Amino acid sequence: MCMLKELVVKNRSYRRFHEEVRIERGTLRQLVELARLSSSGANLQSLKYLLSAEPEKNARIFTTLGWAGYLKDWDGPVERERPSAYIVMLFDSAIAKTCFWDHGIAAQSIMLGAVEQGLGGCMFGNVNRDELRRVLDLDERFEILMVLALGKPKEEVRLVPLPPDGDIRYYRDADGMHYVPKRSLEEIILG
Repeated sequence: MCMLKELVVKNRSYRRFHEEVRIERGTLRQLVELARLSSSGANLQSLKYLLSAEPEKNARIFTTLGWAGYLKDWDGPVERERPSAYIVMLFDSAIAKTCFWDHGIAAQSIMLGAVEQGLGGCMFGNVNRDELRRVLDLDERFEILMVLALGKPKEEVRLVPLPPDGDIRYYRDADGMHYVPKRSLEEIILG
């Protein structure tokens, strides 16, 4: 079993996957169960989830996502490197007026659970929400908060210190290794 710090370090934004490695709907349900058990502002529990592990539905969701904004010459993963599953996180406005910070807590719980199972993923806020709403035929009461793409990672992501120029943009080298600059602990703790 992994220790929490190890899970956090392994929980990177993966963008290329072994698409042939299927994720069962039961696994997605287990991951949502982690979110369900997580804290909720005022205990309103206003989040809902749409699960997709079917190739046809996955393909429709895929087209609504914006992939890797810092990688200007990359349009996202090619076929056979796309996610095997998605969890679309929704806010149910029939339950509450706001979801507070619930979606961040729930997303982190889901992603850490995925890493624990040997999976990885990427959280998407860059979503064509109007198109995804149409594709999924969602009722207006549901606000699309984010999409979690999941699969067996096909890439390695390495954390590196922030360079002297302070550039925070992630990048890939010629071999496709993905690097993510991180600020030091000393830089983020004040006083």
